[in-house]
Order: sequence, then C-alpha cells, then structure tokens
Amino acid sequence: MIGLTMRHLRYFDALARHGHFGRAAEACSISQPALSVQIKELEDTLGEKLVERGARQIRLTDLGEKFALRTHDILRAVDELNDLARATTGPLSGRLRLGVIATVAPYLLPQVIKNLSAQYPALDLYPRETITKTLIADLLGGRLDAAIVALPVSEPSLTELALFDEEFVLVRPPEDATKPVPNPEMLREMRLLLLEEGHCFRDQALSFCDLSSSAPRDLMEGSSLSTLVQMVGVGIGVTLIPEMAVQIETRSAHVSVVRLPHPRPSRTIGMIWRKTSPLAEQLKEIAHIVRQTGQNRTS
Repeated sequence: MIGLTMRHLRYFDALARHGHFGRAAEACSISQPALSVQIKELEDTLGEKLVERGARQIRLTDLGEKFALRTHDILRAVDELNDLARATTGPLSGRLRLGVIATVAPYLLPQVIKNLSAQYPALDLYPRETITKTLIADLLGGRLDAAIVALPVSEPSLTELALFDEEFVLVRPPEDATKPVPNPEMLREMRLLLLEEGHCFRDQALSFCDLSSSAPRDLMEGSSLSTLVQMVGVGIGVTLIPEMAVQIETRSAHVSVVRLPHPRPSRTIGMIWRKTSPLAEQLKEIAHIVRQTGQNRTS
C-alpha cells in the first residue's frame, strides 16, 4: 500500500493505546497537530476512517479496532527484527527499555545504570518506573524489553529469572525502640501504613500480617515508601519497608528501624522478559549485573 509508513503505524498505535490525541502526541514526542495530520494521512491512504473524534477523547471505528490489533502485531515484529540484528552484533548496544517497580527503582536503579554504562558504553538505557501490572502489560505489548520486579509474576509468556532476596524491616516511632519487636499478630492491632492499591509490596506486607486488602481496619495509605516513613516519623503509625530502602528513607526521618522475628518477611527480586525476545542471552548478562548490584545493596 503506497504511502503507508512505519511512522503512521507507530503514531496510530500510540493513539489507539492512549485514546487521546494529547497523551498520544506526548508519548510520541510530537505536537498534537502534527499527530492529527499523520492520522489523517493514514486514513486518506486507507480510504476509510479509523477514528471518531470527540471533544475530549477519541473512539476507534470498527475498522480502527481491527487495524489497531494488526498494527500492534506488525510493530512488535519489527522491533523483534531489530533486536535480532542487535543480538548478533557483539556487545549489547542501542536502546534498551527497562521497567522497574517503584519500591526498587530509587534504591537500585542509579547504581544499575552506572554499572551497565561501564559494561556497555554503547547501551542507551530508557528506564521506566511503575507498578508491576503496567510493566507486564508493556512487556507483553512490546513497549519494554525487560523489567525488574518482585517474583513470581506467573505469566506464561514471560521468562522469570530470580536475582536476589531481601528482607522487610519494621519502621516505628523512636520512642518504641525499646519495646518488644511485634510479631504479625501484634502488627494487626497497630496502625499500619501501606502503599496504595496496585503496588505488589502492599500485598506482600498484608500477606505477612495475614490481612486482606479489603479488611475493615485502621489502615492508612501513601503513594511512596518515603511518604510512609515520614508519616511514621511524626507518630502516625508503623510501616514495613524493604531492606534496600532503609539507608535512603530513614536518613531524614526520626524513626526506629528493627528486624522482625523469624520467619522474617522477604521478597525475591528478579528480571522478566518475553520468552520470544531475541535479546534473551544479552538480558541474562544484564540480569547478572543487576544481581551483583542488588546483593551489594542488601548485604
């Protein structure tokens, strides 16, 4: 089909995913009018409408829905062809899109980037921090090459490689430092500060305390571990944080940190990628660097 370009397909794919010209344009790093022109060119090339334009959002036509599915498959196949070529040219180079969960990124990612840059100077890393559910969707959709998450994710089409384990510690007000270390039963009676819905670390903390996320109790939520620790510092409650976060999150908060009794809660941090990825062997090398970095942070 003369006139149909990869640019048209990538812009249309972004519009189909975001359902909004402004957000799609931002994701593509172009202006909204420029994106609109590209979509109009695509529709003129096809001779059919793909998008119903509304005042605040768009809706794909029946053809647009079908076209979006095929476009996604084509773009993913093209990306994998590029990855296949990269995998045969020696040391990993070019763009690498790496996702990281929010309870790992601030504490591990800076050193990972530093170590990867030293090992692979031609590597152009594009990190993304978000929740596990979104990372998995972006991996399956071909928008990420790999992700660092808490395992397991139990997605059949993804490879999971465990890297290191780390324990959770209890953060409580400084006046509690001399009190006995609470067990899970005692924690259930305290005002427990948790991350908001969607974070896997929230679910892990609830599991340790044998609580349901919908339990009718005095739970409080925050958007980050930093927020939770600062809330503890002003006497609002107690919280659990991963070991790698202790040094950063407690240096500016007046809190007490203590290890919990055995069996201590912990999590396994690992890396995941698509089983079909041509970069699988290179990603194993990157995972080795991430493992070494993580072990140094938690030792």
